Amino acid sequence: MGNIKPKELSKIGYTDNVARSLAIELVAKHCKHNTQEEIINLLQDIHLHPDQYKKDSTWGRLAEVLSPTKTTVATFEINDTPIPYYIYGEDNIDELSKKQMEVAMRLPVTIAGALMPDGCAGYGLPIGGVLATTEDVVIPYAVGKDIGCRMSLTILDAGADYLEKFRDRAVEALINNTAFGLDGVLPFKQYHPLFDKSEFREILILKKFREKAVRQLGSSGKGNHFVDICEVKLTSNNALGLTEGNYIGILSHSGSRGLGAGIADYYTAIAKDTCRLPRLAGPFAWLRLDSETGQEYWKCMEIAGEYSAVNHECIHYNVAKALRLKPLTNVSNHHNFAWHDTLPDGRKGIIHRKGATPAHLGELGIIPGSMATPGYIVSGKGNAESLYSASHGAGRTMSRLDARNSISRYALKKYLAENYVTLIGGTTEEAPQAYKDIKKVIESQKELVNIGGMIIPRIVRMSED
Repeated sequence: MGNIKPKELSKIGYTDNVARSLAIELVAKHCKHNTQEEIINLLQDIHLHPDQYKKDSTWGRLAEVLSPTKTTVATFEINDTPIPYYIYGEDNIDELSKKQMEVAMRLPVTIAGALMPDGCAGYGLPIGGVLATTEDVVIPYAVGKDIGCRMSLTILDAGADYLEKFRDRAVEALINNTAFGLDGVLPFKQYHPLFDKSEFREILILKKFREKAVRQLGSSGKGNHFVDICEVKLTSNNALGLTEGNYIGILSHSGSRGLGAGIADYYTAIAKDTCRLPRLAGPFAWLRLDSETGQEYWKCMEIAGEYSAVNHECIHYNVAKALRLKPLTNVSNHHNFAWHDTLPDGRKGIIHRKGATPAHLGELGIIPGSMATPGYIVSGKGNAESLYSASHGAGRTMSRLDARNSISRYALKKYLAENYVTLIGGTTEEAPQAYKDIKKVIESQKELVNIGGMIIPRIVRMSED
């Protein structure tokens, strides 16, 4: 059983080649124990009543092919002038970033915005851009392609002298327990209950990327993603409940891998098809949250955020176990995400942060520097003008291409040696010389965050891509 021929499908109304092929595929996969009569009756019913099957996890794709859902297309103009917004560290932000932010501030759904001091040009919203829209819309590309990209710091039960005694063990821990790049996969299998959630069965795009997400669990992307074994210097007002002093820590930066990218591409395409904007503002196409697609994107975004958090947990567990150390505490935060929030003027809205750290009053976060410059543990001051946000890093001064063409491998090695940093992998595209001075970036946002500690890279693992 479990098979049906094209001629039989034609007899019951399947005249479209795509529908026939998909029906054959689904029958072979899901009807192995059904009789021929049961299969034909089911397919006839799907053909006659496709709308009743569109939410079915097995037959939804076939129903959609038989009766495509009609989408409503709306066309919008953008305002002539941007809403005023705050820029932090403006002297060190390029003009393209400001122009991108100004376009975002001209959208008819925009109600507030801010640009962080690490601001640099992106696609649509600049990196470091914070955008508040009305509470009924979400902009997939204002969240970003790496949904839930995240910082995570685990402080361990060892002093800074640990690396003097066990440096080789630390290097091996990173080599054997981390993986990077598009094809980065760990040599051992992992699993997490997150993958048992019903959304992975019910939402087509999640179902499509589930196996890849399982395979990539515990790995990191390329570019500026990293896993460090670092020295952590805590101040007396660190808000972590730990004694002032120097510790060893694991610091990681990565996101939702192929899962998040797939979600972003899929729903951005839908947003652009249904929300027509002038070409200048095209990347800012939004989804309405009172629509089925908008609700579905929000669920997928939250799943991608959970996946990113789980990914970091796996990385830190694996590395800490290899170091033979125990965690004392952890500080983590997303910086590519959207949140329901109340704005300073009391209005409800959606705050999109694309490369910005949430910084509500007392909220803990991590702002890294580069592979060889310090990062900072911070707590938010709840600044209203910044929309309760801070930078997510130092921000680039060079594009990756410019860095590759102007910074030699020798210059990078010299810089690393001067700062006592061991680099595993990595490229000159991510050299510290390609980034802004993190100390100046922190200084320019002193009204946004308090400093509770400094993170100094010692052994850094990055992608070689």
